[in-house]
Amino acid sequence: MESAKKNCLDILVREKFSPMDRSLRRELKSTFGNNNYWFNTSKFKNAVEIKIRSENEVIDFIVPKELVSASSVRLFVLWTTLPSIVLIIIALIFLKNQTRPLVKLAKAAERFGKGDYVNDFRPSGAQEIRKAAYEFDRMAKRINRHLNQRSEMLSGISHDLRTPLTRLKLQLAMLNQKDLSVKMSKDIDEMEKMLNDYLQFAKTQSQEETKKINLKELFNNIKENFGTKALEIVVDDDISLSGRPNALKRSFENIIHNALTYGKRAFVNVQKSSNRVLITVEDDGPGIPEEQHKNVFKPFFRLDKSRSLNQSGVGLGLAIVEDVINSHGGSTFLGKSKFKGLLIKVSLPL
Repeated sequence: MESAKKNCLDILVREKFSPMDRSLRRELKSTFGNNNYWFNTSKFKNAVEIKIRSENEVIDFIVPKELVSASSVRLFVLWTTLPSIVLIIIALIFLKNQTRPLVKLAKAAERFGKGDYVNDFRPSGAQEIRKAAYEFDRMAKRINRHLNQRSEMLSGISHDLRTPLTRLKLQLAMLNQKDLSVKMSKDIDEMEKMLNDYLQFAKTQSQEETKKINLKELFNNIKENFGTKALEIVVDDDISLSGRPNALKRSFENIIHNALTYGKRAFVNVQKSSNRVLITVEDDGPGIPEEQHKNVFKPFFRLDKSRSLNQSGVGLGLAIVEDVINSHGGSTFLGKSKFKGLLIKVSLPL
């Protein structure tokens, strides 16, 4: 009696949970109605017994289990989507691990292109990526070594040339011919200024760490250095960007110095846009012809017209400006000032 109850329970459990039972029940019910069929999937090992009521008769079928298949859309969807999701997750993890070294390499190249010295870069990733990163690291070190050697060489030249210039100044001070000594002293001062301009141009990519710069403080400091009422500076509050402070300060000082040299007044305006900062410097001088706008950024270029040739210099001021601004990812634009002079607009990324 107990074994019969156990067998009945086993049959009920199998009928309740078996996919074959559920499929047969669903198909038979839709075809013959609720009370016109009966089946048993556990009576025979390899067959299914199905009974169908037809009017006053019962038709008994014995069907091999191989011919009865349990179709389930949910199972099909599960078995097709679950492995796909797993494979997609694995592929995303793999791609992320492969692209992370490429992103690091791209960021290092971007920093190096802006003039930063990349000393903390370490090659990683697949063999091909590591090789490319290793070659980039070697290239960056060679360029840094070349720039350092150039700076050291120019520093030595500066020291060697300033010594005889200082001696000449002392000898001229002892001459009795004051008119001659004054003229020669002016020539020596101009030679010294030219030498300083050469060194400044060569050191535009000197080794300097990138820092957060508050532009209001930077331009206030520049205004104090010039110490003239002919310079007007307006800066929006809370404008900061990442860059090399000494290089940017030198560039803006060059622009303002040119404006005050060739004009009576200089006007500086610093504004912040959505993702950039715009610095405009205007003067009331003679300006520069539009056809010469591209040429003034060339090293050692000097205008024959518009700007006075009596002014000292070697034509490196704007060349230094463009070199520094470009290395910070910015751009420089020349135009006509509303004060009838020259307008220089500098755009830098925030």
